Amino acid sequence: MKDGIHPNYREICFQDMSNGFKFVTRSCSNTKEMITMEDGRELPLFKLDTTSESHPFYTGTQKSVDNMGGRVERFRNRYAKGGAAK
Repeated sequence: MKDGIHPNYREICFQDMSNGFKFVTRSCSNTKEMITMEDGRELPLFKLDTTSESHPFYTGTQKSVDNMGGRVERFRNRYAKGGAAK
């Protein structure tokens, strides 16, 4: 490979700021902070707002539109008559 033309591809620690979950993978992301891992390695730190550990879809806490306390039924009843509100 030629020197100076490739991005800096290295191991980076990604941390979910909502629950502290961390995972290490390789990335080209630019970071300003460093973190010391439990095994003693010092890695660049990239902070995330949401990961699969905190996102409602992946954790199973996402609410279905049909289970919103009758709001869908009220909407259907109101606009089922076929005409717009006068």
